[in-house]
Amino acid sequence: MKVILLKNVDKLGEEGAVVNVKDGYGQNFLIPNGAARLATKNAIKAQLEDRRQASRKLNKKKDDALAMAKQMSSLEVVVHAKVGEENRIFGSVTAQHVADGLAALGFSVDRRKVELEEDIRMLGVYTAKVKIHTEVTADVKVRVEPEEVAAE
Repeated sequence: MKVILLKNVDKLGEEGAVVNVKDGYGQNFLIPNGAARLATKNAIKAQLEDRRQASRKLNKKKDDALAMAKQMSSLEVVVHAKVGEENRIFGSVTAQHVADGLAALGFSVDRRKVELEEDIRMLGVYTAKVKIHTEVTADVKVRVEPEEVAAE
């Protein structure tokens, strides 16, 4: 009996695979448990169409992520921090600060997607990596400037 797997099944195959199984295994276990469906010509055609559409959606998301990465790479995020002696800042600039700076520029990014190569504890220009997609990252410049103190 030929079935299309709807879920990953150990020692049989991955989701979407068309496999041959014994009649009893297919009818009594796989199909009733929702792990597979009978592989008719129409079901196989539908499966191929679903895969093709899913692939198209993934490619579109990746293209959108590449465009967003290109825009982000040309940006510079400015973070203001309190400064002490020798241009050292109090505390450090975190991924949350970078994410907030990107949000101010119109890019909604989760702080967990921002990677800083090192702790930022001094004034200057640094690079942060922002993971936009599983295969796409953008390098964003982060400029740390002293916070302006109001004149008294």
